[in-house]
Amino acid sequence: MRRLPISRLLPALLALGLAGCLERTQPTVENAVRPVQTVRVALTQETPQRHYAGTLRPRREADIGFRAGGRITAREVDLGARVTAGQVLMRLDPADLALSVRSAEADLAAADAQAAQAASDAARSRTLAAQGWTAAAADEVKQAAARTAAGKQAAARAALDLARNKLDYAVLRAPTGGVITAILADPGTVAAEGQPVLRMAEAGAFEAEVALPEADMAQAGTTASVTFWAHPEIAIPATLREVAPAADSKLRTYVARYTLETSPPWLALGMSATVLLSSGEATQVASLPASALLDRGAGPMVWVVDATAGTLQARPVQVRTLRQDRAIVTGLRPDELVVSLGGQKLDPAARVRVADIRPAGA
Repeated sequence: MRRLPISRLLPALLALGLAGCLERTQPTVENAVRPVQTVRVALTQETPQRHYAGTLRPRREADIGFRAGGRITAREVDLGARVTAGQVLMRLDPADLALSVRSAEADLAAADAQAAQAASDAARSRTLAAQGWTAAAADEVKQAAARTAAGKQAAARAALDLARNKLDYAVLRAPTGGVITAILADPGTVAAEGQPVLRMAEAGAFEAEVALPEADMAQAGTTASVTFWAHPEIAIPATLREVAPAADSKLRTYVARYTLETSPPWLALGMSATVLLSSGEATQVASLPASALLDRGAGPMVWVVDATAGTLQARPVQVRTLRQDRAIVTGLRPDELVVSLGGQKLDPAARVRVADIRPAGA
């Protein structure tokens, strides 16, 4: 048998090898079945809410001062002290005020003497005029002098009362129960009459003060609750008390105050508060992992899986709330399967199989 040279067999062998490679089926993206992790949609009722950051304020807060001027000699309370009505807060040096009282007493004694002398002269003149021993004009002068002296006597008595009141004003007392929120003057300060020396928040209901944008003014009077960073799990019901009639000139917001219906003992003035306003009708929402959300240029969406056919459907959703690792959305139906992870690597033509189904809250 005649053997062919190896140089003539090599091209034939290469042709047969290439033919076998062309006939083998190549894997493609379209026919590859990908395993996906999914969550089962569970709908819950949710009422629309808006959150506003604010601060815990007292219902009433006022600067208080002495009703007399003088040098402050003592301060009986410290910052943050809780006081009762009538409690002593500060004291003035009473020396000058006591001298004013003594001066007023002397003026009153002189006015009493002058009034008594004038009244005696007027009575004597009236008797002489009735008997014809003095002219009517002279009698009128005596009567006028008596009335003038009586008026000076009344003025001196009022001045004495005022001096005694000012001496009593040397002791500053709390007008109501409350909390001292600021110290505006210390002992040694010479305070003028009416100058604020303390700031006091009146005891009573607390209020949460927030700034509302004009677009949300219609919701200001809706059902409200207040939470605090100290205890975020506790929501305290609140009622709208007042809204500013005009917007802030810089922020263009309206200051609103919500009165807390209860005041837990851990509340403290100045705490950071969050006011939640609920409005509108309850809607059905689904809680999904934040990784399930995608945006392919047309807004938020998720992949809904048809487990039987192994196909995907892009479903637009509306995001109600976006938290650290969860998204609250609308636009889904109950018991649908949504791809929870790796959705950015899928497309509508992909074939999938459900590898894992987790509950919506997982």
